[in-house]
Amino acid sequence: DNIPVLVIDPKGDMGDLCLCDHTFSIKKFEPWVEDEALSKTQDPKEYAKKIAKQWRDGIAKWGQDESRVLRFENVKKRIYTPASSAGFAVNVLGSFSRPSDEIMQDTDLLSGYLKSTVSALLSLLDIDGDSYDSKPFVLISQILSRAWMSGEKIDIQRLIAKIINPGFEKIGVLDLDIFYPQKERFALASKCNALLASVGFSTWMSGEELDIQKMLYDKDGNAKIAIFSISHLNDNERMFFVTLLLERFMEWMRRQSGTQVLRAMLYMDEIFGFFPPTKNPPSKQPMLTLLKQARAYGVGVVLSTQNPVDLDYKGLSNIGTWFIGRLQTTQDIDKVIEPLVGKGESGYDAKTLRGLLTKLPKRTFILKSNHLEKVRVFTTRWVLSYLKGPLRKKEIAALMDPFKSKQIDIKKERLKVVKNATNIRFVDPSIEQYFEPSVAEQPIYEAYVVADVEYRYERESYGIDLKKEESLEVWCEEYEQDGGWEQAKECEAGWSKLPQKAPLNATFESIPKKIAKDKGLKEVKKELKRYVYFKRALEIYRCEKLKLISRQNETRDEFISRVKIAIEEKKEQKIEELKDSFKKREKRLLERFQRAKEQLKKEQADSAGSMIDTGIAILGALFGKTTPTKITRAINKGSKIFKEKGQMSMAKQRVERIEQSIQELEEELEEKIDGLDDRFGIENFEIKTRTIKPKKSEIVVKRSAIVFRAI
Repeated sequence: DNIPVLVIDPKGDMGDLCLCDHTFSIKKFEPWVEDEALSKTQDPKEYAKKIAKQWRDGIAKWGQDESRVLRFENVKKRIYTPASSAGFAVNVLGSFSRPSDEIMQDTDLLSGYLKSTVSALLSLLDIDGDSYDSKPFVLISQILSRAWMSGEKIDIQRLIAKIINPGFEKIGVLDLDIFYPQKERFALASKCNALLASVGFSTWMSGEELDIQKMLYDKDGNAKIAIFSISHLNDNERMFFVTLLLERFMEWMRRQSGTQVLRAMLYMDEIFGFFPPTKNPPSKQPMLTLLKQARAYGVGVVLSTQNPVDLDYKGLSNIGTWFIGRLQTTQDIDKVIEPLVGKGESGYDAKTLRGLLTKLPKRTFILKSNHLEKVRVFTTRWVLSYLKGPLRKKEIAALMDPFKSKQIDIKKERLKVVKNATNIRFVDPSIEQYFEPSVAEQPIYEAYVVADVEYRYERESYGIDLKKEESLEVWCEEYEQDGGWEQAKECEAGWSKLPQKAPLNATFESIPKKIAKDKGLKEVKKELKRYVYFKRALEIYRCEKLKLISRQNETRDEFISRVKIAIEEKKEQKIEELKDSFKKREKRLLERFQRAKEQLKKEQADSAGSMIDTGIAILGALFGKTTPTKITRAINKGSKIFKEKGQMSMAKQRVERIEQSIQELEEELEEKIDGLDDRFGIENFEIKTRTIKPKKSEIVVKRSAIVFRAI
């Protein structure tokens, strides 16, 4: 159904979703079962043959075939391993990025986002403090909120520097040094720095950005499964990562439009410790917010736990569907028994349910749902992927390595091409110059042309009036070789705060004359304006059939996702219309069916009564206790029985015919619903792209310079 899933996996076994093979090949099963085979002193190949057959038969037994396994196998699945390169690494600390506009414009949401982010960071540092009584909490909150408000990019290194010198003098009405003395701030910065310098901590700052949209959908809008395996992390690291992930997920969710159709799912395995009933860990607030609000955005939240007492009662009250397996302790049973029994409408009394909960077989659950009048007992079908159990790092690496692109060490590549390094810089004095600090004794610097540019898009027919500001940079060598700003990349807006005095003992790569002699970088600015006009065109996406147009700053992936939701809503509407049209026919058939059953029941009763009467009369005649007249009467009654049997047979046939008609009606409805899948396929809804160029008169280069960056 193209519904993506984000999985948080504290135990490490949700990676089993990747162990899927529609061919049930012994060769593919062998590495998955090898450990288990050896532990049972069996030959891995023979054991793999046995398990592959077991899985094929198990899936077939539940009415599923190889084509369905293949569909699931083809879904893109990625295992992310924060602070590890086993799976896909995640850049968590590279940037404390500014939240979306939706959160920035809502005071309550921003407060919750800020609190969770800072609390998570402090938990990573093993500092107890998540309130305004905690000086570290207050200081870091102030630093981050001010950076977000001003649009300044901030990462862990800049955060450490700002702890020592925040750039503001007061917190509330108190002077900074009175509220939080310099010595104490230095101690906090040192603790952050020690964490940053620790072995392996660099992996927290490498890998993919925590971009939920890209992790849930590919560039064509196809749903993915994103599994975040955190079993290798310690408790503080897990809490830190889960909190940040939940906040990023909630931020993504709030950028979506409201819908009644399921858009995405968040699943967390083993919730113990992250959502407790008494304590308030950093992960609790975002989780509770999701449980209260996610359904309005079409997001489903599924939580799993061994014990119901692990869950906060406010969370339980916001969960509409419960799947309850076997429970052993009285405390766990007491937690769920009252909601299950309800007002006596469950179909089970408390005593029966208690007995049932302690004796449920494997893979059997009690279902309680707000959408059902009574509780139900059901068994889960055979799963499509092999359940190996927790995956080790090397197993995750083996699964994910084929999908990883080779990373190039950019700095090493740059060192190869730096030429004519000298300690003399030939630059026209009208050009501003800035120097990035370096801890190297004899740093080598390469030169970049950097500029802040502002431009505006305006198109009334599309409802577009958008002003953008960017800081762009291009390596001077690329500027000369590739015709100006073609290789430009975004850079941090704070480049103009760098030192303007050149460091001692430094050498510099030579600067092309085209740049070095360009007074005030006049030609560079002209080139930049041309580049912005032709290369920074805004792409607008439109689906004429649905009368949908992309929003400002909405990417193509996001627009396709929105189109698919709109298609799904239209399809659901058509399904409801179909069901309504079939209800009248179904009602008539059910009324006929009820009458036919009642007639059959009556004729069965009449026939049984006639049979008894006739039997008594004939037995009486046989044993000489009746008259010839009674015998004649019994024979006549016997004839009536045969007639009644014929009528009863006809009534039974009538019941069967109506049953068949009901079955045919159901099949007709299913067939029509299946036909809607083709009619409402995304391929039938063309998405056109329109481009809007910035207004020439409103492209302004606000500042430009040459920035020297250490290699």
